[in-house]
Amino acid sequence: MTPKEILALCKEKDVKAVDLRFMDFPGLWQHTTIPCSVLEEDTFEEGLGFDGSSIRGWQAINESDMLLMPQADTAFMDPFTKLPTLNIICNIVDPITHEDYSRDPRNVARKAVSYLQSTGLADTAYFGPEAEFFIFDDVRFDQRPDAGFFYVDSIEAEWNRGRDEGPNLGYKIRHKEGYFPCPPMDQLMDIRNEMMQTLIDCGLQVECQHHEVGTAGQSEIDLKYNEMVKMADQLMMYKYIIKNVAYKHNKTATFMPKPVFSDNGSGMHVHFSLWKEGQPLFAGDGYAGLSQMALYAIGGILKHAPALLAFTNPTTNSYKRLVPGYEAPVNLAYSQRNRSASCRIPMYSNSPKAKRIEFRCPDPSCNPYFAFSALMMAALDGIENKIDPGEPLDKDIYDLPPEEAANVPKTPGSLDEALDALEADHGFLLRGDVFTQDVINTWISYKRENEVDAMRLRPHPYEFCLYYDI
Repeated sequence: MTPKEILALCKEKDVKAVDLRFMDFPGLWQHTTIPCSVLEEDTFEEGLGFDGSSIRGWQAINESDMLLMPQADTAFMDPFTKLPTLNIICNIVDPITHEDYSRDPRNVARKAVSYLQSTGLADTAYFGPEAEFFIFDDVRFDQRPDAGFFYVDSIEAEWNRGRDEGPNLGYKIRHKEGYFPCPPMDQLMDIRNEMMQTLIDCGLQVECQHHEVGTAGQSEIDLKYNEMVKMADQLMMYKYIIKNVAYKHNKTATFMPKPVFSDNGSGMHVHFSLWKEGQPLFAGDGYAGLSQMALYAIGGILKHAPALLAFTNPTTNSYKRLVPGYEAPVNLAYSQRNRSASCRIPMYSNSPKAKRIEFRCPDPSCNPYFAFSALMMAALDGIENKIDPGEPLDKDIYDLPPEEAANVPKTPGSLDEALDALEADHGFLLRGDVFTQDVINTWISYKRENEVDAMRLRPHPYEFCLYYDI
């Protein structure tokens, strides 16, 4: 849509408020709302001011003024507000230089697309994330100097089989048996259907919805792949809609990677392919029907994976999911069909248009603009430098003999290790000024100060179970 079409839509839908959305540095949507009467065609060119020093990881107090630049083609009607409200995603601009703000995650993704096109290798990067999440009926947590705890609950959780629910009707999902059971065992069918329909009503293309493996309400709704920046926009819309539909039903949805001990965590397998002039570039006559370009792309992804994970798995909780010997893909290898490899080549279709790489490490706690950009830049580095991915590993990696398994590289074991890897290996991200050195340094320092050190310095509740009687 154009600005003129947006104003016409506002009249047609009797819009009263316009909500301006943008992404903060770690990866949460922020917003400010204006009366519809304030929105004019000039607003899309001149922007609206706000305080950039109050946004995490952004401006210093002495240079706080920033501009929100609404992007007309991102508009959608908010399905939750009582007052008719139009939501518009914004870019961030410096009010003095009028340059795009280097720490704006959406700007990083836009620069990544421009860099891709400048290489001449491809003109479009398609992404299809599969974001998993939990729907809980109750969540309580606190962290004080004298106490720390968390508590989550779900009507369908295995641990509630013996609870007096007046009456308890059974149908509790056993650990690791939540994949595809029918109602009444799957008690979230209606809510996921509402989530799915709301996504569709907001203009997103949904491929399927289903219960996921974990007990206690683990779910997944898959969106059709899209161009990189649009897909990152849509993933933020997706998370907003999932959370608010759950909230509407007095439930709570979380994209935290590992909220439940001893069961599956929530990943976000990312399907990725490159195209040029409408033609897919990853299909060929090589292994698993891949082109040589796709194999080199895998080589780049595997080489840079430890650094990539600082963006694709950016929380301390991410590494409670990425644990050797469990369901998560911690082995840096590639294979067709094999879900225990970090890079999988799906084999559902022989169509060249369906040929893609699935990177299975990421989780939905990531900032998608950063995560998708970093993944694409690693793949491009592999293509440009012809990085050989080595031989595929078409075995159950978890059943490999110890001596053979020892030769398979592993993902970092903690966020701190991933940040160390990013600090040592980020040259590929700086090409085309996609990620600036300032963005890399700020990301590393923010994560270490606010998350790694914050966790490292606090006693853990389980430490009392282990050590109180020492």
